[in-house]
Amino acid sequence: MACFTSWFKIIALTRTPALRRRAKPQLNGKVLMSIALTIIGIACLMYGLSVMAIWSGTGFFAIWYIIGALVLAVAWCLHSGTWERVPAMGRRAMELAGCFALAFVLLFGGMSVSGFGASGEDDLDCLIVLGAQVYKDRPSVVLQYRLDCAVDYLEKNPRTTCIVTGGQGFNEPQAEADVMADYLEQQGVDPARIMREDRASNTEENIEFSKAFIDPAHDRIGIVTNDFHVFRGTGIARKKGIAHVCGISASSNRWYLPNNILRECFGIAKDLATGNL
Repeated sequence: MACFTSWFKIIALTRTPALRRRAKPQLNGKVLMSIALTIIGIACLMYGLSVMAIWSGTGFFAIWYIIGALVLAVAWCLHSGTWERVPAMGRRAMELAGCFALAFVLLFGGMSVSGFGASGEDDLDCLIVLGAQVYKDRPSVVLQYRLDCAVDYLEKNPRTTCIVTGGQGFNEPQAEADVMADYLEQQGVDPARIMREDRASNTEENIEFSKAFIDPAHDRIGIVTNDFHVFRGTGIARKKGIAHVCGISASSNRWYLPNNILRECFGIAKDLATGNL
């Protein structure tokens, strides 16, 4: 009987307003956090699926599955109470890893965004249009943005010539440079103004191999690429010895911009580490 009396006292105490006020914020905070993280995790997974659906030629979309799975795992830990059972050192390590990832994206993402809106200079000697994924009979949407930007510039600056650069990837029917040149000609650009560099497989090679068509020390060069890629493209060009270079920012699909900027963060970090920037 004494045992039942004690339990009734405990239940009564926990139902007092003061204890409810102390317990409710902690409980609601964890619930709200786990719900928010669950929504974010599912959103990352769905976003990864949308990027995979267009198949840009790389498997980078898988990073959104990894991010989504990690976020959902943290949400489950909070909801189930597992988080409190993780040793303090383990929790601190995971928190530091999260802070590092956030700082990484803010730093290198900021570098990428700094190239947005670059309009170049008038009457340049030559444009270098960086290649991207091509299909059987057309450029990808990302590449078409670059080519349309080049067409617009060439129409306004009739003295400027153009280098289209890009080799043939394992999943491409022909060299990117050939598809790019054909597209420019279809848009009315004189073939005599177009030079083809059809060996490059990445941005570094795009710039390096294009130098054979120009005078790097004296020619005024414009790098035409999508807004998120301008910072890295112009930085590599300077590192490769092109003395006078400017970026010309083509647009991009805003839905896929988070994926493109995140991928560019890794590209910038890699090129800085390898001395290409």
